[in-house]
Amino acid sequence: MLTIAIDGPASSGKSTIARLLAERLNIIYVDTGAMYRGITYYMLTQGKEIDSQADFSFLEEIDLSFEYINGLQHILLNGQDLTHEIRGEEVTKYVSPVAAIPQVRDYLVSMQQKMAAKTSLVMDGRDIGTTVLPQATYKFYFEASPEVRALRRYKENQALGYTKESLEEIKKGIIERDHYDMNRPVSPLKPAQDAIIIDTSDLTIEEVLQKIEEIIH
Repeated sequence: MLTIAIDGPASSGKSTIARLLAERLNIIYVDTGAMYRGITYYMLTQGKEIDSQADFSFLEEIDLSFEYINGLQHILLNGQDLTHEIRGEEVTKYVSPVAAIPQVRDYLVSMQQKMAAKTSLVMDGRDIGTTVLPQATYKFYFEASPEVRALRRYKENQALGYTKESLEEIKKGIIERDHYDMNRPVSPLKPAQDAIIIDTSDLTIEEVLQKIEEIIH
């Protein structure tokens, strides 16, 4: 079974590359960030407290699943497709604090490991190579400057119709999120010791894919 872990900070290109790589290899793509966003969306809309001391028994009652439509991953929560909703600014603002909650992390890491035990896949996130799939066949860690990542996110937001945040606000948010993710006590964002580090700042999508394909073939 082939398992490929791709980690990195926000807008480093990991989701785009992971999805296209999975497509080329004809294996499943799992966007773990979407899973954390799904839980965050649920907590925000249900008025759940974002606090590790709160009651998280609701996690056992929700049905989080994926559907693949034309090769694209859709996230479903209790049967409702939330693929678009989970990309909203409110979810983006709170997803890091939610992802740092041990109960949420344990719940989703267990789910991710079960998925990887069943099938070959490409999985991207922030702790795939270090925590979720430490025995992954290949591990990659993407880096890119905050300026480059902010511009990517800004363009993505424009395309999705999210136009409230300025480029400068997005850059500030990315720097804050990096600090939060890298310093959280549970599964901080960092490269696995055996990960191959790729700086995507000045590379096209195709160039990154070629680099990875040269390594895995």
